[in-house]
Amino acid sequence: MVLAQLGGSISRALQQMSNATIIDEKVLNDCLNEITRALLQADVQFKLVRDMSTNIKKIVNLEDLAAGHNKRRIIQQAVYNELCKILDPGKPSFTLKKGKPSVVMFVGLQGSGKTTTCTKYAYHHQKKGWKPALVCADTFRAGAFDQLKQNATKAKIPFYGSYTESDPVKIAVDGVETFKKENCDLIIVDTSGRHKQEAALFEEMRQVSEATKPDLVIFVMDSSIGQAAFDQAQAFRQSVAVGAVIVSKMDGHAKGGGALSAVAATKSPVIFIGTGEHMDEFEVFDVKPFVSRLLGMGDLSGLVNKIQDVVPMDQQPELLQKLSEGQFTLRIMYEQFQNMLKMGPLGQVFSMLPGFSAEMMPKGREKESQAKFKRYMTMMDSMTNEELDSTNPKIMTESRIMRIARGSGRLVHEVMEMLEEYKRLAKIFSKMKGLKIPKKGDMSSLSRNMNAQNMSKVLPPQMLKQIGGMGGLQNLMKQMGSAKDMMGMFGGGGE
Repeated sequence: MVLAQLGGSISRALQQMSNATIIDEKVLNDCLNEITRALLQADVQFKLVRDMSTNIKKIVNLEDLAAGHNKRRIIQQAVYNELCKILDPGKPSFTLKKGKPSVVMFVGLQGSGKTTTCTKYAYHHQKKGWKPALVCADTFRAGAFDQLKQNATKAKIPFYGSYTESDPVKIAVDGVETFKKENCDLIIVDTSGRHKQEAALFEEMRQVSEATKPDLVIFVMDSSIGQAAFDQAQAFRQSVAVGAVIVSKMDGHAKGGGALSAVAATKSPVIFIGTGEHMDEFEVFDVKPFVSRLLGMGDLSGLVNKIQDVVPMDQQPELLQKLSEGQFTLRIMYEQFQNMLKMGPLGQVFSMLPGFSAEMMPKGREKESQAKFKRYMTMMDSMTNEELDSTNPKIMTESRIMRIARGSGRLVHEVMEMLEEYKRLAKIFSKMKGLKIPKKGDMSSLSRNMNAQNMSKVLPPQMLKQIGGMGGLQNLMKQMGSAKDMMGMFGGGGE
């Protein structure tokens, strides 16, 4: 993902600054120059970048800072705050309410990825328990209804459209009425796009808007236009009441940062960003967690939410118990692989961990890892319950390995490779033995410190250093606080 390169450049600049023995004016200037260069390459407007650099220098006045201050932390915090300021439109977006039907209309230029984004938006809400439906009011582009039909069928979402009717307003009204009768609580209307910002497009858009009375109008914009996003977002806002923006194709162009900052300058909230072609390559855009991940500081609340989406709270209450006893079976490994695959692209999950960035998981490697998970799960499907639930690796005799290989259509050495991976993970999880399980409410500080010691053995040294060593890890445990969050982190349930 191209944004990962921007994040990587800013993280490296901060890392070089952190590695310097003494933080003086030269070190600060070098760090800011690197960050400025990275932002200008991402097509962020020069004035915004210049103001950000000036503001950071005002906040971090090295001469005025007392000797005891942690200058590295102050500089990092100042960079974080200024980046948030650049990307924050300063107003919240409209929030949909469950239970009553909401109509959402998608608008944008042709080729910006509206139809695909409509389906991604519907799929995202479907996973959250909504009952979405899609209406194709795009009668201008040949194949628009076919595309929507294929996408909706793939995501198992009801759709409405017509091959014969040429009036988009009639299709939109009929579609919305049909789905209101079927008790759908999120009706998404996809409209026509045009090559240029023509008057005809805006007129048609206004007519569809007046006829369907949408609760929210979402403008879909291609990130590759960079700074030009400002003029485009403004033009659409003047014609129709745009309530939110989705920036698509963030994975394929270096100008994504420029597009995000330009949209924020129009005071239009960005609610999602499209990071790839697939259904799950679609992220909620929230300024603070986004900047936090960009700087390699992680987004733990986002990670906890993601895990809780995948693993319902009433599932696997005994998992934490088993981990605290140092038990790690092939069945647990199978379930965790399953959960990882449900969580969407691994790069996205990776960037939520402090000390990691999406840049560390190159696109090819991500696909390779997912294919490996699926391959291992196929082999485990050929195992008996005794093999899956045993904590003794010696149970895997040569004849059993041969049987598993034949049953899964894999080679013997691939089964051996999977068992080696299991031993490696079992060794890591055995270090978590003695993990204190919170019963209700917050953990006591003693339990938290003991958990931090256990976790420090499991975490890679680089990640531990990024968090801020043992002290940082203890603070992290404190932040995560409640039993619910801790349970969610490991896929557990319970009270």
